[in-house]
Amino acid sequence: MKLSIVTTIYRTARCIVEFHRRCVDAGERMQMEVETIFVNDGSPDDGLKVATALAKHDLRVIVVDLTRNFGQHLALWAGIEQASGDLVAIMDGDLEEDPLWLADFYSTMTEGEWDVVYGVEETPRRGLFYRAGRRLFYTLLNGLSAVSFPENVVTARLMSRRYVNAILEFQERELYLGGLLYAAGFAQTGVPISKLARTPTKYAPLKLIRLFINSVTSFSTRPLMIIFILGLALSAFAGLYFMFLIYRKLVFGISIEGYASVMGAIMLSSGITLFFNGIMAIYIATIFLEVKRRPRALIRNIIRESRSLNFVYKRQPGAPSGSPIAAVERGDKSTRIVS
Repeated sequence: MKLSIVTTIYRTARCIVEFHRRCVDAGERMQMEVETIFVNDGSPDDGLKVATALAKHDLRVIVVDLTRNFGQHLALWAGIEQASGDLVAIMDGDLEEDPLWLADFYSTMTEGEWDVVYGVEETPRRGLFYRAGRRLFYTLLNGLSAVSFPENVVTARLMSRRYVNAILEFQERELYLGGLLYAAGFAQTGVPISKLARTPTKYAPLKLIRLFINSVTSFSTRPLMIIFILGLALSAFAGLYFMFLIYRKLVFGISIEGYASVMGAIMLSSGITLFFNGIMAIYIATIFLEVKRRPRALIRNIIRESRSLNFVYKRQPGAPSGSPIAAVERGDKSTRIVS
């Protein structure tokens, strides 16, 4: 059997060689042939250079170079499309998620006949603000979506070929990958993992807000139903209030006063109207982007080597034990470190 492991390159140049080494170790534990697919998502560092050098010396490495930064979800999707393995895994490439987890995922998959095994971080190690925001994200997402998503799911997951073939049938352009992978169905289960928070999150607050909006509009029309119900309730309230004012005028002769209250009511109704129109505009914008059928991501080049050299992994002489692993090509007369 063959295992394809897909990850992205974005400010992860220092992790690439070590990530691939662990992928090879995972394949050996699972007794499978391995291919590691690195998708360069417009990384500003020299990650593409490092991955290309690795691919030229190890046929197990494939580099997919995108034309620009399309975002992690679309980049992973581009890598999944290139995967040829009987099993396909996706992971973050910054070594916060260990490829060696895949051996445990595979054991769970075979024991329970699961199509998907994903990692669940039971005790997130980031700060209080991050954990509170993450909890709020899932609470709102599950409240507004038609699908109930599991919480604290990480990127790392192992998928069967029949499951991968099925999800590749999805054609939407505005892609919320985590939600789509879960909503696709099949037999799925989570495995507790311990994720090391070694690097700051690459998702800025505005990007997280966009991700939340995209995730809701991708899987539910519930916000539109909420707008309809609230609009109906406000209309009913306004009608009853208008009837009450007429009753006061005709029965008690009380004049209708209160310029400030009238202006406040107008401003409140205007704000609610703009908010409702904004939600509908988001759905319309999503439809606009979908109907144009633009490619999810554009690939500049796919780099793979048709032959493999005598290739091992070791640390540079004199480097401390915690330093990154370097790829080393062994020839008859020399040894060259590939960085």
